[in-house]
Amino acid sequence: MTDTVTPVEDTRPRTLKRALGLPALIGYGLASMGVLSVVSVYGPATERSDGHLPAAYVAAIVIMLFTAHSYGRMAAHVPITGGAYAYVTRGFGPAVGFVTGWVMLLDYLFLPMVNFLLFGLYFNSLFTAVPTWVGTLICILIVALFSIIGVKWFKRMNFVVIVASVLVIIVFLVLAVLNAPGLTLESVTRPLSIGEGGLGPILAAAAIVAFAFLGFDGVSTLAEETHDPRRKIPKGIVLATLFAGLGYLAFSVAGSLIAPDWTQLDNLDAAGTELMQEAGGDVLMVVFVIVNTVGIVLCGTAAQMSVSRVLFAMGRDGILPPALAKLHRRFRTPYVAAIVVSVIALVALFVTLDQAVYMINFGALVAFAMVNLATAKVLFFDLKLRSGWGLLRHLIMPIIGFVSVAWLWTSLAPFTFVLGTAWLVIGIVVYVARRKRHGGPLALQIDDVSTEAMPSIPYQQ
Repeated sequence: MTDTVTPVEDTRPRTLKRALGLPALIGYGLASMGVLSVVSVYGPATERSDGHLPAAYVAAIVIMLFTAHSYGRMAAHVPITGGAYAYVTRGFGPAVGFVTGWVMLLDYLFLPMVNFLLFGLYFNSLFTAVPTWVGTLICILIVALFSIIGVKWFKRMNFVVIVASVLVIIVFLVLAVLNAPGLTLESVTRPLSIGEGGLGPILAAAAIVAFAFLGFDGVSTLAEETHDPRRKIPKGIVLATLFAGLGYLAFSVAGSLIAPDWTQLDNLDAAGTELMQEAGGDVLMVVFVIVNTVGIVLCGTAAQMSVSRVLFAMGRDGILPPALAKLHRRFRTPYVAAIVVSVIALVALFVTLDQAVYMINFGALVAFAMVNLATAKVLFFDLKLRSGWGLLRHLIMPIIGFVSVAWLWTSLAPFTFVLGTAWLVIGIVVYVARRKRHGGPLALQIDDVSTEAMPSIPYQQ
């Protein structure tokens, strides 16, 4: 008599836990961008625009909305996690998809690092006896824990911080109007107009402030954790981008009112703090620092959650080690990917803020450009969604988005292309090695996502 061995059923979860609705998606997008991140570019952008920063934000909002529209349309038709990686794979195949996802990792890996570095700087300013690197390490550990716990807690904390950030901007705007020196209609409209230098300074400043929008694309990586992702993900992406843009615009208008002559600012790099103190004294400045510090933690968490889900998708597809696709039994989060990202984030202890920003710019713009092209390829040419508004929404707008992003590339520093190209070469080597190991081309494993993640409903215009 032979014993039969009953195979043990694999009880590990294979899909992410659906817990998000539209408000949470919008909040996540705003946290990813950082509502108060406008302060980090206020001084340099104001100088570049020659005092017409609000006009530059108007231009940046328009440019970013075109790309946000492309992300939204692809999210409606490819509602799986992975963001640009999944969309480009769907449009141009696994090789191009991998390269896009690999380059996008520069954005997602270094965006949390920027927040860790900023937290360290703020922490050091509050506790001068503690080295900056200690604050950076503390932030890395906190974000690692939050990333593993998952998105359910995030929408609660994020709501409080987003409301506080919006209130800070509103109070700042009101106090700026009340305390503005020589307030007139001309002082309000002048920063929104084209100056003596023409469009050149405004567009140059738009290239700077456009990077304050980086992070809105992270909403697309939450498709498998969202109820009705085909409808809610597109709305979340576009609305988060729009609301952030309006907040940035309001802050820039308030800044131009309280300090109409930007050349009188003592420190352009710390212009946000100086403006807050000018408008509301030490109380508003302290409140701003506290809210901004907590917002930095949430922004870092949102960014790390995004990159861990990209690694999860690439691990599930076999392009990267499958261990990255393991989900936590309780939280159903890609905990292995989150831990890997946290280990990589330790690089923040050895790099400067400028170096991290260089890497982010290269990765984000490549992803944005490719998603615009993939939108036209998949929706207009492959699925032939051309009736009604199809020509405008699925071809003209994505092409405009691609051209706009391509123009932003002209503002990148040469050092950015050196680092980006080196990273790209490493990615190609990784892809070739993984392909040889698999004995053939790698493909997007939609079958592994389950019918819950890829609902079988007809494509809609």
